[in-house]
Amino acid sequence: MELIQKSPDLSAYLAADEAIDHHHPQVREVAGQLAKEAEDSYAYARLAFEFVRDTIPHSQDSGDPRVTWRASDVLEQRTGICYAKAHALAALLRAEDIPTALCYQRFDVVHGLVAVRLDGAWHRQDPRGNKPGVDARFSLGRERLAFTPDTAAGEADYPHLYAAPHPVVLDVLRAATDRSHLWATLPPGLPS
Repeated sequence: MELIQKSPDLSAYLAADEAIDHHHPQVREVAGQLAKEAEDSYAYARLAFEFVRDTIPHSQDSGDPRVTWRASDVLEQRTGICYAKAHALAALLRAEDIPTALCYQRFDVVHGLVAVRLDGAWHRQDPRGNKPGVDARFSLGRERLAFTPDTAAGEADYPHLYAAPHPVVLDVLRAATDRSHLWATLPPGLPS
């Protein structure tokens, strides 16, 4: 699948916004700790991915009722669904000047992940969190995502790379009173 930048300006994929608040002290602290361990951008990106994937439980898997959506809140509260975890990873990567996009897949509901720009190309990464049957890995080669859409069943990869969270996703996260409410209102798809 060919990935399509929604913004032609690569600097848009380094910007901070309300959800990807990479200037927040919580984000800067975690980014600084990870940067001390990394010898280059690739190593930093892998460490940031593994940090989000492995130390921030997916709230559905852990049973945590809290809903987070700002990267700083995800890092502070150590919980989030796929969208929130993608926001946290994007913030950590952008904090170290690595262009990062938000991207989505459609299953029963929309699933969120990121694409990182390294070695002159975009590479999708899924920090959702592993569990039995899910084995996502950081890779610049063959994608190692949490899920592969079954196109015959109507599932899909959205090819667009967004500089900011899709408004439909952000609206649902902001409106959720708890994870149960969020689960009942997750978007089944994204408008074209």
